[in-house]
Amino acid sequence: MVVSGLSVMPPQGHATKLRVFLIRDSDFSQMVANAEQWTVVFQPQAETHFRLFCFPYAGAGAVAYRTWGTALPQAEVCAIRLPGRETRLREEPYTRMEPLVAALTDALLPMMDAPFAFFGHSMGSVLSFEVARRLRQLGYPLPLHLFASAWPAPQIGRAFPPISTLPDTDFVKGIQQRYGGIPAAILAEPDLLQIFIPILRADLSVMETYRYAAEPPLPCSISAYGGDQDTATTPDTLSAWGEQTTDFWDTHFFQGGHFYLQSQQSVLLRQLHGDLDQVLQLNDL
Repeated sequence: MVVSGLSVMPPQGHATKLRVFLIRDSDFSQMVANAEQWTVVFQPQAETHFRLFCFPYAGAGAVAYRTWGTALPQAEVCAIRLPGRETRLREEPYTRMEPLVAALTDALLPMMDAPFAFFGHSMGSVLSFEVARRLRQLGYPLPLHLFASAWPAPQIGRAFPPISTLPDTDFVKGIQQRYGGIPAAILAEPDLLQIFIPILRADLSVMETYRYAAEPPLPCSISAYGGDQDTATTPDTLSAWGEQTTDFWDTHFFQGGHFYLQSQQSVLLRQLHGDLDQVLQLNDL
């Protein structure tokens, strides 16, 4: 069935179109509401032929990908918004991977009417990987490509000892020493920091309690991206993503640390633009 005029948080009153397969009419309204809650399309397309779902890093919201749709016109960029942040601040954030993957997969199904790819940074890499595996388990179409950024392949295990239960001061210090990811504006405002810490703790708990379970490699192709100064990854731990697919493309390193996607955003988006063109060409899209 095709439903027109259902917005996925588009700006200035524009709307996208969603097509839903194998969903009963009685279930449709709730599923669309879930899709709107979990995703944001900052630059919606009049007709969507291909989507790129972008999964956030720990502590981040959909706004981390707010400009990507402009740089990647061949895709409708759908930014994932997890509970506990931005417009979902009053919701409890997830602290475990399995229920998060189950809820997110169900929420994304209404937007999987067109071919799609996944991009995940840091925590988002593992989250997107597990969503892809759940789609396979449920018999749904898989992403054409998965871009795994700034995190070791899941079979490698944790990059660092757990810190999510440390006292606030030690927790923040540990985050900054490892990743340097908390913005200076938040560090300078104690009230903002107290809002941010529980979100970050929850996301770190998702990653620290995650246990990889071996399954056959995914049939979708995978690329691994990383920062050449990132202490969370090495060339070997990034290239190990190749064990999770029957079609591993390559690893690509950018200048910078764990958050190279901010400092080198224009360079990253040029690379991603070219890789997406290749994905589309190989799939006759």
